[in-house]
Amino acid sequence: MGTDREILERLLAGNRRHVASLPDGYFADVQTGQHPTVVAVCCSDSRVAHEGMWGVDRPGAVFTPSNIGNQVWDDDGGQRIIDGSVLYPIHHTGTDAVAVVGHTGCGAVTAAYRVATGADPPGPRGVDKWVDMLVPVVEAALESDLIDREAADDAVINRLVEYNVGYQVRSLRDADAVPDRVDTYGFVYDFQGVYGDRPGRTYLVTVDGETAPDALAELVPDGYESAVESLLYGNGADD
Repeated sequence: MGTDREILERLLAGNRRHVASLPDGYFADVQTGQHPTVVAVCCSDSRVAHEGMWGVDRPGAVFTPSNIGNQVWDDDGGQRIIDGSVLYPIHHTGTDAVAVVGHTGCGAVTAAYRVATGADPPGPRGVDKWVDMLVPVVEAALESDLIDREAADDAVINRLVEYNVGYQVRSLRDADAVPDRVDTYGFVYDFQGVYGDRPGRTYLVTVDGETAPDALAELVPDGYESAVESLLYGNGADD
């Protein structure tokens, strides 16, 4: 074990600041149970603040499972099933909505794209498992008419990110394990200025499988139409 404890000290100091900042009774409403309003399935990425992106500053509001590539499923003996970290809050805490959140410049989608196009050799199995589950999604996207394979790699990747978000949402809608009462939203978190000029904004790209920007703009509350954008299907309302 290394002797440099700088990282450990940073973690402990950060937690000390966190504890000091909490008001009295911060956990009072959730100490014996939780009832999050939404499951937000995000990509495992240090640049994506899973609660911060929603402006959440209280515990118990958002259930935040994450994995490589913001995938809603897992592999169970060769069968693809909806992951338990998504199903648990739906079936046991009364949560009625799932938000699948991809992000621009996603490394998982990039890795799956490289595998699909034969550019990358296998890596550690713990990573490859999740990348391999994304490869069919990428292949389906590349076979569609939604991806310009002649475009620059970063443009292709960001379109694949959005395609994957839509694919994951459709998988939720089609799954018997997800009750019909559950709403499903798909977002892309943009910190690279791909969708607009407001870094850190989540752009809505699908609701319950609907992807047409004009239709989505009709579904969002007044004043939020500019949060509807799509690289695959054209733009929604202008800012």
